[in-house]
Amino acid sequence: MGKTLSEKILSAKSGVDASAGDIVVSPVDLVFVQDTTGPLTVRQFKAGRKQTLAAPDRTALFIDHAAPSPNRQLSNDHMFLREFAAESGCLLFDAGSGVCHQLVAEKLANPGDVIVGADSHTVTAGGLGAFATGMGSSDIAVAMSLGKTWFRVPESFRVAVTGNFSKWVEAKDLIIYLIGLIGADGATYKALEFGGEAVDRMPVSQRLTIANMAVEAGAKVGIFPSDHITRDFLKKQGRADKYKALQPDRDAAYERQIDIEANRLEPMVSQPHTVDNTAPARTLSNIKINQVFIGTCTNGRLEDIAVASHILKNRKKHPSVRLLVCPASGRVLTDAMNLGYIKTIIEAGGVILPPGCAACLGLHQGVLGDGEVCLSTANRNFKGRMGNPEGLIYLASTATAAASAITGRITDPREALS
Repeated sequence: MGKTLSEKILSAKSGVDASAGDIVVSPVDLVFVQDTTGPLTVRQFKAGRKQTLAAPDRTALFIDHAAPSPNRQLSNDHMFLREFAAESGCLLFDAGSGVCHQLVAEKLANPGDVIVGADSHTVTAGGLGAFATGMGSSDIAVAMSLGKTWFRVPESFRVAVTGNFSKWVEAKDLIIYLIGLIGADGATYKALEFGGEAVDRMPVSQRLTIANMAVEAGAKVGIFPSDHITRDFLKKQGRADKYKALQPDRDAAYERQIDIEANRLEPMVSQPHTVDNTAPARTLSNIKINQVFIGTCTNGRLEDIAVASHILKNRKKHPSVRLLVCPASGRVLTDAMNLGYIKTIIEAGGVILPPGCAACLGLHQGVLGDGEVCLSTANRNFKGRMGNPEGLIYLASTATAAASAITGRITDPREALS
């Protein structure tokens, strides 16, 4: 019997013939934390017997969730992480560098890697063909110390996407549709493995978006093949030597097959207060919005900034809407500036936030007022996610968010831009 991508990677790393349901011990290629989970993880590590990192050059700390720091407590946490990085020799990506998941994709993740992070959206690196998953702080502290961890090999769902995406329909619409189809717990501890002709043509930026939100259906990993598109992405990042082809076997066994026709998808929205509470954007045109937030590890890449700039060019945001745009990394910001995207967004009335998580988790830079409505390109919309349980969060693609910023209400971009 052939193997799925997860079975292949965990077999290669663990040195055993691993199949779904097996328990394996695997070396890890990258361990990382961010500034909300990092302090606890580091304290757990320091409390252990082993006081040196297994692989300092493959252990990373990211200051991104509250960057720059909005209060004294978080500033002290940042100091603690900086001090640990200096004494341990691990990698440190300080405030302004960008979101951990974007930086992992740009600089650290490779096809076939096993990656663990103290953040649920560690799954993002699956867009590059890595087995990447989030874990609790104690488990990450052990991985930092030993350089390995254990997994139960997940069963896999095969998500086959055929056909072509229509204009203004994006990967975000696909993953919102899929989560609405199977439910927020529909893939609990499963591997969502993506393939099909539409995936074969899909750029890495969109693969990362889909992998990022696999966890919103409960998945252990969301994973894509490594192919010529992966190779070209790595080459552009200066890491062509890290490329290796990775495909599932033709006779791999899947627990479930899900077939999606890309040409039948339309712009989708997740309504408050769960990601699987989905509806087509065209049915929500009566929802007025107070804030649009474009960015995060889901949709803050250069391609997203380009879409927003294209839609906003020679237009103005609605006077009742705050338009916040946050590039996912310093590199994205620099490239967007050089290409004129940032100028266009500012001329449309947008506010540019420093690379990082910004408004996504509600620590600063975009906290909602009571009863306010935000249309966000982030990945979560539960009560209080953006800092106020009285706020209402809708999730959508960059195209839908940018079009809605112009109209002041949730808008299907196909209607606004036809």
